Amino acid sequence: MASAGPDTVDYGGDTASVQVTGRNGEAIVLDAGSGVRLLGNELVDRTRIDILLTHLHMDHIQGLGFFPPIFNPEVETHIWGPASTTMDLIEHLGRYLSPPLFPVRLRDLPNTEIHDVVPGTFEIGNVSVTADLICHPGITVGYRLSDSGATLAYLPDHEPALGVKNFPDSAEWTSGFDLMDGVDVLIHDAQYTTEEYAMRVGWGHSTFEHTMTLAAMAGVGRLVTFHHDPAHSDEMLAEIHSALQNRDTPFELIPGRTGYVLEL
Repeated sequence: MASAGPDTVDYGGDTASVQVTGRNGEAIVLDAGSGVRLLGNELVDRTRIDILLTHLHMDHIQGLGFFPPIFNPEVETHIWGPASTTMDLIEHLGRYLSPPLFPVRLRDLPNTEIHDVVPGTFEIGNVSVTADLICHPGITVGYRLSDSGATLAYLPDHEPALGVKNFPDSAEWTSGFDLMDGVDVLIHDAQYTTEEYAMRVGWGHSTFEHTMTLAAMAGVGRLVTFHHDPAHSDEMLAEIHSALQNRDTPFELIPGRTGYVLEL
């Protein structure tokens, strides 16, 4: 379980949440892990906020009930995410935002709309959002956001090598490629070392090597490593990224960390 502490001061100990601000001021939040609590304090003056959930594992939704704007009737909050084959997104979230897990019920939130996401493209203001299913346990999507020619792909939980022999040199491999193809910035799962992955095949996450390979194949401009393993300390992550940044790569490598800001 991710948690803040003295060993995660630099890279951060919160679970997934990323803010994207559109050219016209659109406020988009990618996932609602524990990091969304503090992020909410920076969005108090917004009249509309869109939260895009990649999937419903606890580390990606656990911050929803602690996101201050969601309780403000003056803020229109839209929550987007994948449904399952048996249950709509609103039913899934209703199970989490209700007693005994949480004291406030989803239906009692003052100005919140829930939207099921299926593979395809939709618009949030001037931002075009494309969603597609990717390889991770449970129904999971990745996102590609485009705005005035700038592009970003977000695949925080992704195991493209699962079940594919000789990854990535295999015709079987397709997971996530169209989302990340040629983007300016790719935010991608880099949870495991190669040695760790050998004992965790099928858990739904990538190695640093997988992620570096994907970024090169997709021709991205900048790669942000993300979803660091909770057991990886600042010291360990610094050593890993130092070694990776010594490589000659066709993209800029950026270690993901709490509070880091990129302009596209």
